[in-house]
Formats: sequence, C-alpha cells, structure tokens
Amino acid sequence: MDLLFSMIFGSGFVVVLAIVGIAIFLNFVPLGLWISAIAAGVNVGIFNLIGMRLRRVPASQIVLPLIKANKAGLDVNVNQLEAHYLAGGNVDRVIDALIAAHRAQIELSFERGCAIDLAGRNVLEAVQMSVNPEVIETPVVSAVAKDGIELKVKARVTVRANIDRLVGGAGEATIIARVGEGIVTNVGSSADHSKVLENPDYISKTVLDKGLDAGTAFEILSIDIADVDVGRNIGAALMTDQAEADKRIAQARAEERRAMAVAKEQEMKAYTQEMQAKVVEAQAKVPTAMAEALANGRLGVMDYYRLNNIQADTQMRRTIAEVSPEGEEKPEGSK
Repeated sequence: MDLLFSMIFGSGFVVVLAIVGIAIFLNFVPLGLWISAIAAGVNVGIFNLIGMRLRRVPASQIVLPLIKANKAGLDVNVNQLEAHYLAGGNVDRVIDALIAAHRAQIELSFERGCAIDLAGRNVLEAVQMSVNPEVIETPVVSAVAKDGIELKVKARVTVRANIDRLVGGAGEATIIARVGEGIVTNVGSSADHSKVLENPDYISKTVLDKGLDAGTAFEILSIDIADVDVGRNIGAALMTDQAEADKRIAQARAEERRAMAVAKEQEMKAYTQEMQAKVVEAQAKVPTAMAEALANGRLGVMDYYRLNNIQADTQMRRTIAEVSPEGEEKPEGSK
C-alpha cells in the first residue's frame, strides 16, 4: 500500500514538474513564432528567442520583419534587426522601406535605411516620395515690381526625395522659403508688373535655374506658378505718405518762423518802449538844464521869452495846418 501511494505521489510530482517546466519554457520561448520562422525558412534559433526575452525585446517585432525581408530576398539577419530596435528604431518600417526600394530598383542599403530612421525621418515615406514625387504648395508670396504695383503669387513645387541627402538635408520649410525668396527677387527686378502677368512662367524658369534644392533632402523637378493676383499700388501709397510727411514738415517750419516773428515783434515793442522812456527822461531834463543856464548866465531872460514865443508860434502853425479851410478838421494822414 505504501509502495503504491509512493508511486502515485511520485508520478504526480513528476507531472507537475513537467507542466511547470513546459510553462516556463513557453513563457521564455514564443513557440508560435519559432514554428512560423522554421516554416518560412528563416534560421532563428531557440536560444536567440530566449535571449530576446531576457533583453526585453518583443520577438514578434524582430521575427515577423525578418520573415518579410527573407521572402522579399533581402540579406538581413536577426542581430541587425535587434540592434536597430535596441537603438530606438522602427524595424518594421525600415524593412518595408527596403522592400519598396528593392522593388523600385532604388539603391538603399540596410545601414542607410537605419540611419535615416534614427535621424527622425520616415524612411518609408522617403522611398515612396522618390517613386511618386510630391507637390508642395507655397503660401501667397507678396512682391512689388519696380513700378510700385504689388503682385501676390502662389506657386506649386514638385519635389522628389533624395535618399543620399536625407540625413543632414533641409526639409520642406527650406524649399518653401527659398522659392518665396526667388519669387520676390524676380518680381522686384521686373520694370513693369504687366510683364510678369503676361509671362508668369519666366518666374518659374528663373527660380528653377538658381539651384534652390542645394543642401536639402529633396530634388526640385519643377516650379509652376499657380496664381498671380494684382494687389495694392504700393508706390503710390509711399508717395502719398511722403507728400503728407513733407507737408507736416513744412507746416512745422512755418509755425517755427511765425513764432520767431512774433517773438521778434514783441522784442521790438519792448525796445520801442525803452527808447520812449529814454526820450521822456531826456525831456524831463530840459527844464533843469534851462534853470541851470539861467542861473549861470548862459541864457538870458529875453532868450527864454524868445524860446517860448517860438514854441507858441510852432504850436499855432501846427494847429492851423490841422484845421481845414471850412473849419473842419482834416482826417489824419491827409495833406
């Protein structure tokens, strides 16, 4: 009896141990992915899958892109994909980009694709843009011709991604800025805005010949002028503002001259009053001088009376001259 119990207990313990071992094995080894890889002809070892689990790398994000790449005929291995994942890259997107480039016969190595992905660019979109060029529409660019007329220009730029310059190359914002600068320069150098309206493709040809895609991640295929509108007459507005400014300056100068004239007038009035005061002062000294002359004997009594007679005669003549023959006083200023 004890022997039978020990046999049952021992066999049950072995079964439990076997179940626990299988559970631990399945926890560390994604058996489904391993079977899928073997079925697809991809050499992925059990220990590779266990190592991924220990390094906390999702095996599905490595094995499934590896199967996809193997079926597409790409030469990549597990270590390359795992290294790119640990570096923070998107393994599935890189593999899709490599497959698309391989189908389109675009030269793109795995290392170049990983570098583009780690640089923060969407390598799959770059490959798709290399196959199917993208149209970038610029905002409305305002430019003024030499005759002072404002033109509002909108352009469409057709670009294709340059795989070799994706790392370190400028983006779409630089393309838009350079095209806008070229439009402003071209319109500003035109003597008449009507010439731009008659031949808008001249702008696109001139701007395209400047090599605006240098140092960017794109290759400009064409620049097309979508719309040209006539805006304000900037030249006339500037002339009007200048005339208004000149008018204000002239008014300020006239006001300054008027103030100086008023000040000069007040100064002359003060000077006249000062002179009148001096005359009054001098007249007040005449009686004193005559008294001193009489006292000193330089002026006699008869001389004094003759002087009074002369003054009285002068006053009488002045009065007669101011009275008309009819006995009416002549108006002042009449002869």
